[in-house]
Amino acid sequence: MVNPDKLRSFGNQVDFGRTAEDYAAYRAGFPPAFFELLVSREFAREGDTALDLGCGTGTLASGLARLGLSVTGLDPAESLLEQAHALDMQAGLSLDYSVGQAENTGLPDAHFDLVTAAQCWHWFDRARAVNEVMRLLASGGRIIIAHFDWLPLQGNVVAATEELILSFNPEWAGAGGSGIYPDWLADLGEAGFSKLETHSFDVSQPYDHAGWRGRIRASAGVAASLSEEETSRFDAELAALLKRDFANETLEIPHRVWFATGCKT
Repeated sequence: MVNPDKLRSFGNQVDFGRTAEDYAAYRAGFPPAFFELLVSREFAREGDTALDLGCGTGTLASGLARLGLSVTGLDPAESLLEQAHALDMQAGLSLDYSVGQAENTGLPDAHFDLVTAAQCWHWFDRARAVNEVMRLLASGGRIIIAHFDWLPLQGNVVAATEELILSFNPEWAGAGGSGIYPDWLADLGEAGFSKLETHSFDVSQPYDHAGWRGRIRASAGVAASLSEEETSRFDAELAALLKRDFANETLEIPHRVWFATGCKT
């Protein structure tokens, strides 16, 4: 099981800005069923103001914008925000983006109805970040901490890929995850959030060989923390592994959608 403290410690070596192009091209966003669930539970409502922390290339932020929310995305990597803006332009969406840190956003008090953090809560100083979210939310506002994680199962391509990543980067702390994060509930409870809930479901995300290689290059354990030369060697070995052991061109990658949510009362 992934240790959140080890992940954050490893995060000191990670710079997703180095992976911006692969990140934008190959990291699949949350599936439609995730956004359908947010709407059906009234966790995301048309006209609400939302802030997406650690927004990366804006996959969650743009999904909220498509639901009719007014969305701001915040990330420390300007190169990722440039990719997010380019993707929004292609999709005809208009979002605000700002370079900043989740622990000290500089944004006004009680300004947002919804604050989200997708695939990134483990990189933050969580105690500071959750208190910052409490400050940013209006009364009755909601936080959602969400994940869309691949699942390493015995003998599958994810498990084989994780083993290869570890052979290049033994310090990587992201292997062996279950896609479930009980510590996030403790974070919310200790900060004073109420009406805590979790939701999860599993989906299969298809990738072709080139797409899976790009997705893995864009992960924390590869291009975000290895040198260009190491990343190139890793990518060549992953290509050979896929050709040898997973010959079908379409790879069905099991993923788990999981999120924790609570309200400011």
